Amino acid sequence: MLIAAALCFCAAVVSAGFGARALARPEPASGMEQVLRAVAPTQLAAAVMLAVGGVVALSAPPSTGLVVLVVCTLGAVGTVGAGAWQGARYTQLAARRDAAACAGGCATCTLSCR
Repeated sequence: MLIAAALCFCAAVVSAGFGARALARPEPASGMEQVLRAVAPTQLAAAVMLAVGGVVALSAPPSTGLVVLVVCTLGAVGTVGAGAWQGARYTQLAARRDAAACAGGCATCTLSCR
C-alpha cells in the first residue's frame, strides 16, 4: 500500500500543478487554452481526491485502504474527464457564437474574422 499511496501523492501533486498553472496564466485566447483553463478546477478537485486516497491508503487497514484508493482514483479520473468534456463543449458553443457574429462579414463584425 505504501507504493500505491506514493503514486497517488505524486499524481495529486502533478494534477494540482497543472491546475494551478492553468489558473495562473492570463485570460486565454485560443480554444485549446480555454479548455485547459476550464478543466483547472476539476484538476484541483482530482488532486484533493488523490491526496485523500493516499492518506487513507497509508492509515487504514489494507482492505479498507485499497477500496478507498480505488474509489478515489476512479473519482479523480471521472472528474477530470467530465470537466474536459464540459470545457470542450463550452468552447465549441462559444466558437459557434463567434462564427455566427461574423456571418455578416468583417465590416459588421466586432471580433477578428478568421
